[in-house]
Amino acid sequence: MKVLLLNGTIVGTKTKTLLEEIQIYISQLENKYETTIINLENYEMQFVDGRPFDQYNEDMQKLISEMEKADAYVIATPIFQGSIPGTLKNLFDAVSPLAMRYKPVSIVANGGTLQHHLVIESQLKPILDYFRCLVTPNYVYTHTNHFSTNGELIDEDVHNRLKEMTKVFDRYIQMSQHI
Repeated sequence: MKVLLLNGTIVGTKTKTLLEEIQIYISQLENKYETTIINLENYEMQFVDGRPFDQYNEDMQKLISEMEKADAYVIATPIFQGSIPGTLKNLFDAVSPLAMRYKPVSIVANGGTLQHHLVIESQLKPILDYFRCLVTPNYVYTHTNHFSTNGELIDEDVHNRLKEMTKVFDRYIQMSQHI
């Protein structure tokens, strides 16, 4: 089973840190998964405009293929200006709605205020619902105070919530194999 850990931004380090922690927790599960972290900053993204797949550059084709080949996803995103980053939405626009159908997804997000967690409910979950993903109910939202000045995750409660989310994600992956 291929689990794609997607960093939905091209700036900052907090979402990378969260995905690295989750990758560790996934490696500690009884069930073993092949995990890949994708940082969008490492790709030359193009605006999705409806052209055929083969008319996008090599990086976009690779991103779309990686998304479509994955069996499950952990999506990490910062919240900017009360919204998900345009890079993440652009990638969603490139992926076929059939590609993510009935695949498990867990969400982690980071924002500057506690109220920005509502972006997950009002924007990200509806997009994933459109794809008919199996979204785990226990997303993890963090804010600046959960990290050290060096960008390390220092909040023990967040660590515990990430571990719990990973266990639920594992169950969703097992369930998805029977759908």
